[in-house]
Amino acid sequence: MDFGSVFVLLLIAAVLALAILAASLLVGQPRRADIDTEAAYECGFEPFDDARGRFDIKFYLVAILFIIFDLEVSFLFPWALSLSHTGIFGFYVMMVFLGVLTVGFVYEWTKGALDW
Repeated sequence: MDFGSVFVLLLIAAVLALAILAASLLVGQPRRADIDTEAAYECGFEPFDDARGRFDIKFYLVAILFIIFDLEVSFLFPWALSLSHTGIFGFYVMMVFLGVLTVGFVYEWTKGALDW
């Protein structure tokens, strides 16, 4: 009986999703495809270059930099909230983690990812 409310919630969500889908099919306009919407690019421009062209390495370095800061933020908030429970061991573990992220940041900096 503990999961009874979860099953009721899932049932309500499924019924609501089906009702919204049915209403969309009944009320919505029929889709008429024309030559412009069937084209590969709907923006009106013809493709001007090959999609498999080479990219500058800085795009990948910026992506790595984003991942570094994204990981840092996603781990720092829960760590800061539970710091009183983890004690000194938790503090030093996070310092090691931040040290690894700092090494990644220094690598990005030396490769010139921050210089545009």
